[in-house]
Amino acid sequence: MPPGRVAIVSASVGAGHDGAATELERRLVADGLAVDRHDLLDLLPAGLGRAVREGYHRMLVRAPWAYQRIYSSTERARGGGAAARALLRAAEDRVLAVLRPGTGAVVSTYPGASRVLGNLRLAGRLTAPVLTYLTDFSVHPLWVADGVDVHLAAHAVPAAQARAAGARDVRVCGPVADPRFRPCEERERNRARARFGLPYDAPLALLVAGSWGVGPVRQVARELRDCGAAVPVVVCGRNEALAGQLRADGIEHVYGWVSDMPGLMHAADVLVQNAGGLTSLEAFGAGLPVASYRCIPGHGLTNAAALDEAGLGVWIRDLADLKGVLCDLVHGPLGVRQREAGLALFAQSSNGGPAAEIARVHRAGPPALTSHPVAWRRTRPRRLVVTTAVAGAVWACAVGTGVATTCDGPALLRAVGHGLVLDRHASAHGHAAGGHHS
Repeated sequence: MPPGRVAIVSASVGAGHDGAATELERRLVADGLAVDRHDLLDLLPAGLGRAVREGYHRMLVRAPWAYQRIYSSTERARGGGAAARALLRAAEDRVLAVLRPGTGAVVSTYPGASRVLGNLRLAGRLTAPVLTYLTDFSVHPLWVADGVDVHLAAHAVPAAQARAAGARDVRVCGPVADPRFRPCEERERNRARARFGLPYDAPLALLVAGSWGVGPVRQVARELRDCGAAVPVVVCGRNEALAGQLRADGIEHVYGWVSDMPGLMHAADVLVQNAGGLTSLEAFGAGLPVASYRCIPGHGLTNAAALDEAGLGVWIRDLADLKGVLCDLVHGPLGVRQREAGLALFAQSSNGGPAAEIARVHRAGPPALTSHPVAWRRTRPRRLVVTTAVAGAVWACAVGTGVATTCDGPALLRAVGHGLVLDRHASAHGHAAGGHHS
């Protein structure tokens, strides 16, 4: 008998969604399941996936205020706008086409993928159960899509937020992280410091800002250095320009893309982060206390609040508190409590964690839908005029709403340098002037 088959749909927006998908895949394969991986951005029409990725990146770098407005407005509206819905509808056939026969469960690690899969499930076009693995510690309402059968949460705090957003079957099953992220003894810590050329006798603060190196990283690195609580060790991801700027600022220990993050965490005494994504979960697994400081807008702020509420990551809101909190995390009882809380989070995975829960749902087959399937008929997608890459910036806050309803559109276009136009007139009359059409 061939092995059971699971599909995972993620999105290459940053590294966190794909990182969670990779670890889920590894565990599911180890459990004897066949796994197919798909990137939602590759399944958007007319090459829009690249625009989504680049536009989102540009927005975080050039116009973070706009991202905050989009994030807040979609949170209040509990969903995306017309442009987002049109893009997602255009992806439905493509997503369905890549799911192989015999797929017994489909897992999303990205809000946009959850919406596409949920719509297919509600329409009766997808019979396999759909699960969403919540990669963020805070749960924006866009994470909770009608039609998704099960939501998997790492902790009770995101689980409660998912239920408040309307999710029915929410299961707390612990986080996923590469098993190399584990506590280490002093001898291994010293070897890691030697390998990275780091001082043996100084407390080290590992400063991370995601795979793109976004946020006020230079300011934070200087503040860490100047407060004297710990020596900053900065990971810039793929942002080579940032690495050069930090070296010019006199920051001694600066790295670009690091393939051995477990080793670097073993060398450090505390993690300072600004987004609250997968790296924070990895730090918990490594027994490293976590501080959130000068967080990026949107999910960076809400993740910091959720981690603080859970007692897993202290949120430093003021420069005046930076030195005292870091010293307590490195040497004091606050650090002891945070290490214990982080390791206890992984103890929740003793029953197999999210991958085992996915396997159980796969074996059980599709549960009854909570609402009746809607009648489906093929309709011509609304035509999108993509003038530039804010096609992604507007949508990539996990399928957001339109520029005009969330912020000052002209200011956004000036700041980001790209834009999305949903041509309603062309949609109605079957023509559009210029751009690329879906």
